[in-house]
Amino acid sequence: MLRYFLYRLALLIPTFIGVTIVAFFFIRILPGDPVQVLAGERGVSPERHAEVLARLGFDRPLWEQYFSYLWNVLRGDFGISFASKRPVAQEFFSRFPATVELALCAMIIATALGIPAGILAAVKRGTWIDQATMGTALVGYSMPIFWWGMLLIILFSGILHWTPVSGRIALNYFFPSVTGFMLIDSLLSGQKGAFLSALHYLVLPTVVLATIPLAVIARQTRSAMLEVLGEDYVRTARAKGLQPRRIIGIHALRNAMIPVITTIGLQVGLLMAGAILTETIFSWPGIGKWMIEAVNKRDYFVVQSGLLLIALIIMAVNLIVDVLYAVINPRIRHQ
Repeated sequence: MLRYFLYRLALLIPTFIGVTIVAFFFIRILPGDPVQVLAGERGVSPERHAEVLARLGFDRPLWEQYFSYLWNVLRGDFGISFASKRPVAQEFFSRFPATVELALCAMIIATALGIPAGILAAVKRGTWIDQATMGTALVGYSMPIFWWGMLLIILFSGILHWTPVSGRIALNYFFPSVTGFMLIDSLLSGQKGAFLSALHYLVLPTVVLATIPLAVIARQTRSAMLEVLGEDYVRTARAKGLQPRRIIGIHALRNAMIPVITTIGLQVGLLMAGAILTETIFSWPGIGKWMIEAVNKRDYFVVQSGLLLIALIIMAVNLIVDVLYAVINPRIRHQ
């Protein structure tokens, strides 16, 4: 098992190098001058412009800038934000809990509803239940996040007044941030109604972010279950007179979970991409909104290091998924 883990870990090295190249050159292909953006409407003299470029290292050749950036990253130095003058890593991890809280709640909803929906559709294949479930999943998968988010805001916030439009908790609650996770911090604060307020603000953005992963997981679960239910060992179990619940829950579901786990792991990247739009729509103070602001400001170090840190998280999740493969099916690690 250890050998399999080290092998999968080694495969991430070229991926990491590729990600650093993409992260480094992405912001540099965008139009605009970071020095002019920092100066704002006041402008800057040519002498001062050249001085700032030299201080930031932007006057050197691109290949030299890249290797300097790669060396700093390997040492754990992700640079200083142009706008806030704070270390990028510090800003990232101060906002990261908000994004994790949103993405984790969205993934819990998507998994808790998507897997049972896919199993039900597979078991009831060809019936109206199957068609209704997969039709709903197709609609959910087809809706753009920004359109779906605005639609829910208009309905539940503007017309029904059931949910707030933006933020993480009502303004009348004040308590120190211990973990960065609003649900946990509101419980630790001991203030009456704080947890319910945080949950109230979390509902709408979570539903928006969970919609597409839920649809994908449901469709993949159905497909995997239909393939497994047609195997010989499932037919043998039925011939032995085993209860349908036991056949589906023990014999079929475990083998069907391998492609489903793959899908869930891949949804982490989708959640990170969706979080950028969701956080912007709901003014959620996470890394997605932070990255959008950094792109607008041409904050090079924030954008390139933010992209790299997000990619590292996705790579770590994929590594965990690979290890789970070997746990569920030992033949994978032997192969």
